[in-house]
Formats: sequence, structure tokens, C-alpha cells
Amino acid sequence: MVDKECAPLTASCVRALVDKLYEKRKGAALEIERIVKELISANQFDQVKKLLKVLEEFASSQNPNTRKGGLIGLAAVAIGLGKDSCNYIASLVRPVVLCFHDGDSRVQYYACEALYNIVKVARGAILPHFNEVFDGLSKLTAHPDQNVKNGAELLDRLIKDIVTESSSFDLVAFIPLLRERIYTRNPFARQFVVSWIEVLDAVPDINMLVLLPEILDGLFQILGDTSNEIRKMCQNVLAEFLEGIRRAKQGVNYTGMTNILIVHSQNSDDLIQYTAILWLREFIHLAGRSMLPHVAGILSAVLPCLSYSDEGRKKVREAAEGLNLALRKLVETQDDQPTPTVEQVSLPSQIAQHDSPSSSSQSDTIKSGSSVIQLEIPSVIKVLQRLLVHDTIQTRVAALKWFNLLLVKTPNKTFRHIDEFFELLMTTLADPSDDVVLLDLEVLSQISSNPAGFSPSDTNAEPPPSLEKSYGSDRSAGDLKLNPFFTRLMNGLIEWFKKDKQLLEDRGAFIIRQLSIYLSAEAIFRSLAEILTEESDITMASTMVQCLNTILLTSTEIYELRSQLKELNTEESCSLFCCLYKCWCHSPISLMSLCYLTQNYAHAYRLMQIFGDLEVTVDFLKEIDKLVQLIESPIFAYLRLQLLEANDNPELIKSLYGLLMILPQSEAFKLLRYRLECIPHINLSLASDNGPRKKRGEERPLVKKIKFDKLLQHFLSVQVQHREYKRKQVAYKISAVKNLEAKKT
Repeated sequence: MVDKECAPLTASCVRALVDKLYEKRKGAALEIERIVKELISANQFDQVKKLLKVLEEFASSQNPNTRKGGLIGLAAVAIGLGKDSCNYIASLVRPVVLCFHDGDSRVQYYACEALYNIVKVARGAILPHFNEVFDGLSKLTAHPDQNVKNGAELLDRLIKDIVTESSSFDLVAFIPLLRERIYTRNPFARQFVVSWIEVLDAVPDINMLVLLPEILDGLFQILGDTSNEIRKMCQNVLAEFLEGIRRAKQGVNYTGMTNILIVHSQNSDDLIQYTAILWLREFIHLAGRSMLPHVAGILSAVLPCLSYSDEGRKKVREAAEGLNLALRKLVETQDDQPTPTVEQVSLPSQIAQHDSPSSSSQSDTIKSGSSVIQLEIPSVIKVLQRLLVHDTIQTRVAALKWFNLLLVKTPNKTFRHIDEFFELLMTTLADPSDDVVLLDLEVLSQISSNPAGFSPSDTNAEPPPSLEKSYGSDRSAGDLKLNPFFTRLMNGLIEWFKKDKQLLEDRGAFIIRQLSIYLSAEAIFRSLAEILTEESDITMASTMVQCLNTILLTSTEIYELRSQLKELNTEESCSLFCCLYKCWCHSPISLMSLCYLTQNYAHAYRLMQIFGDLEVTVDFLKEIDKLVQLIESPIFAYLRLQLLEANDNPELIKSLYGLLMILPQSEAFKLLRYRLECIPHINLSLASDNGPRKKRGEERPLVKKIKFDKLLQHFLSVQVQHREYKRKQVAYKISAVKNLEAKKT
């Protein structure tokens, strides 16, 4: 450049400024500082602008030494201008910031040094160019050259001081850049970004909470950094933000942050997951029912955490348990009310704004709005359906507890979607975990006994007598009415047992016993008996009857029902006996035990006389063996004592001798023979049809109304069905063998 083009710089000053030696460039800078001061004193502002233009061209030169000279010259101009530098801040800053991206590390270092000197003079005037400076520094802090990093850190500290003491920082303009830079993967850049967030949050005039949703996701990303120092630094910043949210209580965008937290509460990093869950728990505490729209998402993320068993994830599991408990407390009976319309939602807010003082109108409006927020039942049910087939037991258990909660708190809305999950609940009965099955039965029982399960037409009609009263000791008489889903449950059980014989064998007794605790044992046995009486699968019906009979005679949960059947002193008990009798006909020995239980010994003897015409199979003998064992159990203690009254119970003794005669000389034969040998001989001699005796029917007048002849005819009819069924099975097998042989030939 010719001398005229470099004016007001002299040729010697220009040569020194672009020299490769630092000392000469420094001398030139002092000369420039003197020139600028003279120009300002003479009010030659145009010359100052011209000088800045020359130095800007130097800073963008192809020669690195010239660029260094331009940078040190710009810093010298700022020093010379002093407070007046704010009038030329754009011309001073932009050429320097461009050199932040220079390919020469020495130029980058000089750029940091030059801008440091400019900022030191201009102070707050630098803020309009803050984004440009921040963008450059965020990259220089990760520079491989330690000198450049040191220079950048020194400049960074100075700018932080200026921002801290300023009241005019444009946070809104800065946030897009911060949101972009926060996703950097470089650990040094991450540390730089977090440090700036920490500084901005500490400035009293800056409300970072308003813009926290913009950067929260990035902070959680940084929380997973491999560097413990960065993780700790980010953890502290997040803790400060959470404390700020606790203090603020209002003006916090919970919705904007909750979705972010839900995502990170599923992170594989324990610290990220724990922190996100902790934040969600705090949000529920602070925002209350306004968090209800997020319940489905939170459940989807958090319930799987309940299964963490290793020591390293114990904190996460405990945090998840606390969050789950807090969510459950949010659900109230008001969530079962009709969903409010837009007009209904806005009206309370308008009233609150009109009636409340201006100082508290905002919080009152928030409370009014929250009061009409309701749980979104459909979305929660969809999530629970997915969780009910989760791999872990604890998650499935938690999902069932939520189903139960919805049925208790929001039955009407939940029953609108009952068809979506009822079959899934039935399928869950085959779950390998007893805890899951137990809770599943509780939910199914809640469905079967919930008043919301009645359709409008059902509610006006009286339920069947068999479904009206529960005999469970923990329920008041007549307070339990079973809805149509009870029948659906019973039919579903039979279908499941038909499909899965192993389920009947492994869980059949357990399922029916537990249902008898939650519901009416009488209703359960009556309903199952009515279904099985019409069952076309004879083999399945017989197996099921034997299972039900064992439960009836041995389970402590059926004690009250067993006691009523023993006495048969009410119309309901006699009606149930007849219902069970027709079903029990599928298993002759089970029917015999039912007669023993109900003390209908005369009819038991009549059945015994027919047994001689039945096919005595190995299974038949096994059933007699089980009956003999039951006779020796505490259940039939009264029967054994009645053997002492031989004259009053001759049919009992004869029927037992009949069983003895059918049995081969096995252990069961010996056991029953020993028992019969205990009958006093004096009483045996009186056990005659012609001897005077007190008829048991006289003690139980309602039993006399039972049409035993008709019941016996039904038994004979069922036995004919069994013989025909077996004949068809044999014919089918013979035909199958013939067809197979024909194919071979």
C-alpha cells in the first residue's frame, strides 16, 4: 500500500506494525495510540474512521504478520479512544472476531489478546456483539494450542465480569446461540457453555427460568459426559435451577420441561435418569394436578425403573418409587366427572381475575385452571396395557395397581375402555409370578363388583339372587352386587382352563380361592357350576368338577360356604346344593363327597347302589382314594363322629362299606377298613332299616323340599352322556388307526 492509502499512519509506523518481530509491532502500537489521541483532541473523527479501515484491511490480509499488526493496531486504537471507543465498537470488534477463525494459531492468540484490550476499554459497549464473541470463544476454548486456550479463557473471564455487572444483557437474542452450542460434544466446549449458564443464572436481573426449557435438554446431555468434573459442574447448575424453581413457584413452564424430563428419565445413564426422575417428583410437588396431562408419559418412563435390583441403581429405583407414589396421589374422584368444555375451563379463570387483587390474580388463575384439569384416562390405559406385558415382575405389579386405582377413583371413565384391556387381564392369569396373578385377580374382582359395570338398563333391575350377597367375612351382608362382568369373568376362566390344562392344574385352585376372598364364594361356585353343567367337553367338565370339589372341601377361604352347605338350613343353600349337584354329576365320586358334606347320607347310599353299573376305571378308583383321604381330614370330623350314631345314620355306614367293597385292597382300603372297624359293635347291630331312628330330614325341613328323585334322574342322564362320549372317542380312535393302516398299505 502507498503512503497515501495508509494515512494517517506513517510509512515507518506501517513497516513496524507488519514486522515479524513482536517488539517492533508493539512500538508501532504505541505510536498508533498516540496518533488516535491527537486525532480525537483535534476532533478529526473522519481520520479515526479511516485509520480503522486501514487496520481492518491489515487484519484481513493474506500475510499472517500483517494480520497480527492489524490486530494489535485495533487494540491500540481502542486504548487511544478510551471511553469514546463505544462509538466505533463495530469497527473494532468485527475484524478481531473474524480472526478467531484464522488458520494460524498465533493469529488466533493475538486476536484474543486484541479483543481483551478492546473489551477492557469498551466494557458494556461490547454486549451488542456478544453473540459473535461467544460463538468464537466457544470454539477457541477447545483449541489444541494451549496458548490460544489460555488467551480465550482470559478474555472469557473479562466478558463474564462485564455481563454480570450489566443490566442490559439481551438474553432472548443469546438463547438461540446457546441452544445450538449446548449440544457440542467437545468436553472443553461443554465446560465453557455450562460455565456461562452458571454465570447468567447468578445475575439478579436475568431470569433464566423463563428460558430454561430451551436449554434443559442440552444440560441433561452434558450431564452424561465422561468427565467427572463436567458432570459435577452440570449437576450443580441443575441443582441451582431446581432450587430456583422451588423459590419461584409460578411463572415456570412445567409443561415445556416435563416432556424433556420424561425422555431423560429413560436414559441408560444412572445420573441422568435419577436427576430427571427427581425433577419430575419435584414438579408434581410444586405443580400438583396441573401435571395430570403428563401422567401417561411419566408412567411409561418410570414404572420400568421399579425393577432395578442392582445396588448401583438403587437410588434410581427409590426415586421412581417416590415418583410413582406421588402420581397416584394426584388421582382423585373428581377425575371421574364429565370432562369440562373450553367454556367451563375459562370461566373460573375469568372469575378469579375479576375477583382477586392484582398482586395475587396470577396465582389464583393458575389454581383455578388446575382445578379443572383431569386425568386423561385413555392414554393412561394404553400405557398400562403395554406395561402389563413388560419383562419385569415389579413393572407388571405396578401396572395392575394402577388399573385398580383407576377402577376405584375413576370407575365410570375407566369402564368406557374396559373392552380394551379386559381380555389382557384374563391373559395375565397365566403369568408365571404369583404376585402378578394375585393382583390381577384383585383387579378382575374390582371390575366384577364395581357399580360402574352395570349398563343403564342393568342399574334399574335387581341382580340375580345368586349374585346379590357376599358371604366373605370382611364384607357386610348384602353390600356386594356383582355386575355382568362377573359372568364374563367366570366364562373366561372356563375358556382359559379349556385352552390351558396346565393352568388349571397349576393355578386353578389358587385363582378360585383368591376370587372367593374378593367376591362371593357362593356366586363363584354357582356360576361355574351353571356353566359346566352345559359344557359339551365332558372330559374337561369332569376335571373341572374334581378341582372345584377339592377346593370346596379343603380351602379355608370357602369355610362359610362349606358350613352353609353342611347345614342346608336356608333356601339359598338348598338352591346352591341343587345347582352344584347337577354339575357334580360329571364326577360320581365328587358327587358322593358333596352328599357327605351336606349330610344327605340316604342319597349317598342310593348313588352307591348305582355305582355298580358304572365303569370302574383307574381314575375312578383314584377319586375314591382321594375321598377316603378327605374323610380322614378335619373337614369330615363331624361325619366320623356320626359313625358312633349308627342307628341314626345307617345309610352313611352302608355307603362307606360300599366304597370299601369297590376299592382294591390298597392303602386306601386299609385306611377305610380301620375307620369302619372303630364303630362300636353294639351300634352296628342297631344299624338296620327296620330299627327306630331319628330321621335327619326331620331336623332340616328345607331338605325335604329337595327333589332328590329328579336329581338322581339327572345323574343317570349325565352318566349316559359320559358313556356315549367315551364310545365316540373309542370309535374315533379305531377309525384313525384304520385310516393310518390303509395309508401305509
